[in-house]
Amino acid sequence: HGVKQPRNPWSDGPEYITQCPIQPGANFTYDVVFSTEEGTLWWHAHSDWSRATVHGPIIVYPANGTTYPFPQPDEEFPITLASWFKGDVMELIESALQGGGEPNKSDALTINGQPGDLYNCSEEGTYKIMVDFGKTYLLRVINSIMNEEMFFAMAQHTITVVGVDGAYVKPFKSDYIMITPGQTIDVLVTANQTPSHYYMAARAYAGVVYDNTTTTAIIQYNGNYTPPSTPSFPNLPNYTDTEAVMNFTSQMKSLSKVNVPKSIDVRLFITISVNTLPCAEDSCAGPNGARLAASLNNISFVTPDIDVLQAYYRQIGGVYETDFPDYPPMVFNYTADDLSDDFLTPLPGTKVRVIEYNSTVEMVFQGTNVMQAAENHPMHLHGYSFYLVGKGFGNFENASDPEGYNLVDPPEVNTVGVPKNGWATIRFVADNPGVWFMHCHLERHSSWGMDTVIIVKNGSTNGTSMVPPPSKLNPC
Repeated sequence: HGVKQPRNPWSDGPEYITQCPIQPGANFTYDVVFSTEEGTLWWHAHSDWSRATVHGPIIVYPANGTTYPFPQPDEEFPITLASWFKGDVMELIESALQGGGEPNKSDALTINGQPGDLYNCSEEGTYKIMVDFGKTYLLRVINSIMNEEMFFAMAQHTITVVGVDGAYVKPFKSDYIMITPGQTIDVLVTANQTPSHYYMAARAYAGVVYDNTTTTAIIQYNGNYTPPSTPSFPNLPNYTDTEAVMNFTSQMKSLSKVNVPKSIDVRLFITISVNTLPCAEDSCAGPNGARLAASLNNISFVTPDIDVLQAYYRQIGGVYETDFPDYPPMVFNYTADDLSDDFLTPLPGTKVRVIEYNSTVEMVFQGTNVMQAAENHPMHLHGYSFYLVGKGFGNFENASDPEGYNLVDPPEVNTVGVPKNGWATIRFVADNPGVWFMHCHLERHSSWGMDTVIIVKNGSTNGTSMVPPPSKLNPC
């Protein structure tokens, strides 16, 4: 996740997009190519909901002879936030998709595999980091949680944000972070409090359906002292604190000036919606007997039986269509409180957008309140990092909102949280040829069809074209 894989979509991973799934008992060797990434990324399975437990950190250190653009920390810890389900997550999503209703929310949230002290678990388990007074630590926070954006904080300790999504940002201090599924955030914390035990904790920023539990870990100072009966607890924002979300995310800026595309070749305006599809005799478990679905520009993505990359490379017809729309088929008040049922039914299809090599691209993601299901949507594009040049609430206004874009030092990210009932604009240069998945990283939304595929055509030379496929491909 977040590794650009230049010219090498064959090792990108999403099932039926760039490869067919690895069959039980089989194996596949990935050729992972790093380029400009530096900082914290991660890897995860991309088949149904298997990423719930099949994931881990990727850490890219500064090149030999170079250093961090901040003081060298004394030690570092990866902090992976994850979901815990009582039961088989694959059966859980398969059952939900068959029935058409909401999948079960998780039963617990975890920090580095442990739920913490606030759950009634059959076995005690709380992750601890040991610190020395006066030393500074780098925490590499990864949100691998399935369906929740998260607030994260450490009791009585101020954090300094220094990196996001495998790139550095201008350092800024905060009492908390807000991190969406897919994102990574690097923070510095100095152990400058009275030696004791302190909680770090994480809980959700509310979605339509979300796990409202709180996971904890402990910051434990080395030394001789009497530990408290209960560690002090951080002041996390409230579940519904949208202002806290925007206050945090608006502070992110690239470390220095960056080369943001100014003239744009390809403009996409993409609405993000939760919808429903009709069921025979209203027999499904979704609203009014329908089946829950999700869409981009009212297209609900249908996963093909052959991966899109192989179909594109070998020119196999009938697998996908190239008419993903640049604009939604209907213009309406996207964020209105009461929207007509006319907006509920999307068009199912395997539709992709083909882009010429080296085109400059702007995408405006517009959240909608269809079904009163507005959420903060973490949109992720494989194969690229991109510049987040603007975001706001309400309906995007083409005449005025671009005037507020940051075209000087916007953050370079690979996942953008589109504000609840709001919009976000990204820009990038399409200089990585291949087949690249674009999807919401709330897993239930992706399972319902909040996805599409961006195909970037080859350039005019071998060095600007996709590499050939490996000798072994997974059979479909």
